[in-house]
Amino acid sequence: MRSKVVLSFAASAALTTAACTTDPETGERRISRAAIGGIGGAVGGYLLGDLVGGRRDRTERILGAGIGGIAGAAIGSYMDRQEQELRQRTAGTDVQVTRQGDDLILNIPSGINFDYNSAAIRPEFRTTLDQVAGTLAQYNQTYIDVYGHTDATGSDQYNQGLSERRARSVADYLSTRGVSPARVATRGFGETQPVAPNDTPDGQAANRRVEIKVVPIQQNDVQG
Repeated sequence: MRSKVVLSFAASAALTTAACTTDPETGERRISRAAIGGIGGAVGGYLLGDLVGGRRDRTERILGAGIGGIAGAAIGSYMDRQEQELRQRTAGTDVQVTRQGDDLILNIPSGINFDYNSAAIRPEFRTTLDQVAGTLAQYNQTYIDVYGHTDATGSDQYNQGLSERRARSVADYLSTRGVSPARVATRGFGETQPVAPNDTPDGQAANRRVEIKVVPIQQNDVQG
């Protein structure tokens, strides 16, 4: 099945057509800034929150890697360019790119990059992930969070571990393709953040996914 789920909260009833806007230049749909404040409690609302580990705790790693921040006025255009390139490089794949304010979310269905019950990235998916990594490496003034998710098949404990391993596998792969590990953090959510009912094969497939959240590093983040 070709998954059309583009955000962890996309399947929630709280996310309606009224919550979206259309970019007049690209025609792309995105979550409006006004709507973000109203859907924080929806399924997957964690995506609206802060980074894994928090910005303050990530600062030392970023500074140690010699990565600077972006001036406030330049953030929008910087993320615009990165968004456009990610869309171009993932065109024709099941990877979905969504803009959330100044952040980007990449939704990667697990079925296209992992075998069942495995955290090893499929060889045939590496070309696509190489394209993603190339863009993330080029636009290095961003934090990157990798989130792993599973369906509800199996025990909570096993699914939690599997989601963590899959997130770590993607993060490790990115680091081998030029993405500084200082920028990357991971978190597994197990089966706790479904985007569809788990009582159908299609729903289970949608819930098995990895998401990459790309957040601009602002000057204020790295200044004392």
